[in-house]
Amino acid sequence: MSAMIIRGGRVIDPANKCDEVVDLAIVDGKIAEKSAIKGQKEEQVDAKGLIVAPGLIDIHVHLREPGFGHKETIASGTRAAAAGGFTTIVCMPNTSPAADNPATIAWIKDRAAEAGCVNVLPTGAISKNIAGEELAPIGSLGRAGVVAITDDGRCIQNHELMRRAVEYARMVGLPVLDHCQDYNLVGNGVVHEGYWSTLLGLPGWPAAGEQAIVARNILLAELCDHHIHCQHISAGGSVRLIREARNRGVKISGEVCPHHVALTHEAIQNFDTNYKMNPPLRSKEDVDAILEGIADGTLSILCSDHAPHAGFEKEVEFDQAPFGIVGLETELGLFIDLLVHKHRKIDIERLIEMYTVEPAKLLGLDAGTLSVGAKADVTLIDPNLEWTVTIDQFQSASRNSPFDGWKLKGRAVRTIVGGETVWELP
Repeated sequence: MSAMIIRGGRVIDPANKCDEVVDLAIVDGKIAEKSAIKGQKEEQVDAKGLIVAPGLIDIHVHLREPGFGHKETIASGTRAAAAGGFTTIVCMPNTSPAADNPATIAWIKDRAAEAGCVNVLPTGAISKNIAGEELAPIGSLGRAGVVAITDDGRCIQNHELMRRAVEYARMVGLPVLDHCQDYNLVGNGVVHEGYWSTLLGLPGWPAAGEQAIVARNILLAELCDHHIHCQHISAGGSVRLIREARNRGVKISGEVCPHHVALTHEAIQNFDTNYKMNPPLRSKEDVDAILEGIADGTLSILCSDHAPHAGFEKEVEFDQAPFGIVGLETELGLFIDLLVHKHRKIDIERLIEMYTVEPAKLLGLDAGTLSVGAKADVTLIDPNLEWTVTIDQFQSASRNSPFDGWKLKGRAVRTIVGGETVWELP
């Protein structure tokens, strides 16, 4: 029998409405009553001054395997997740081959079991080869163990095809996640359409290109009576649309990535491709609207959109570089620093809820809780620890981050998966 007791920490477990300083016991990889370890030799963990939270969940991660191991592998990506405080990550299907069939899903699950150090939950593609032309076998993907379907990285433009996807997803009980981008409106845009795109001569990506698909998804969620989750929301208009729809009871939700609250499109003025992401960095007005959406619950989930790229891929002209940045190792620190300490939009309890209860509820996961008998996935957080982001120390195989050198307040200091410590701050 293996046993661990985490002593003196502030246990914040939103699923059980618990916020108190109390010891937490772990026996054989599960949360247990303290009495269960009497007479056993247990590992003692001093958590005084720390927050003891359910293992954090990131529902938007690109692990790049199979097919793009030069950017990231399941092994390196899960190490990065552990270093960021995440015990469960949900990986996107835009791999090569695409995760649009049960065989590829089985490969990802087997590889994660062999090489991963945190829980890896695959999503399946909505369309075959993520091409947006023909539906993938959604029922077979569900039986293969995907937790949702999405064509993330691309967006289905055919509204009738998307409607059928949502209907099939409802039949098999899978939520639909959508990358919201209207190609006709966005065209060849690479940065937010506004002052800086005009000044720098870069093709603009208008906020309406996101908002049009958010509106489409609201209409389909209402028509099909099934949940659609809008990924990486960046535009203020999208927040307003989602808020109004949720107030009417529509099954729609949205998530936020840290770069869309930490930065504005002003950051692109030096043509640094580490500031190129999809959707792009937007205006201060958009950032303010997103912050309000987080504060009032319109945007209910925090995530990274961890998108690793090799250095040589980013070292090209701005409009030729791939979209995306790594985020697993910086997102928690950025969100604590910005949302809790600086802007004070939410408290640490709500932040933990947005990383545990909310994603678990959306995807129907047996995770995000410290209930007795639950799997012992636990994250220890020091909300006041001041540290400096150093990309050369990342566990990720890639370094494409705009936050190198940023000073942040708050980070994970220990990550426990199934009762075993998989990462600890040196």
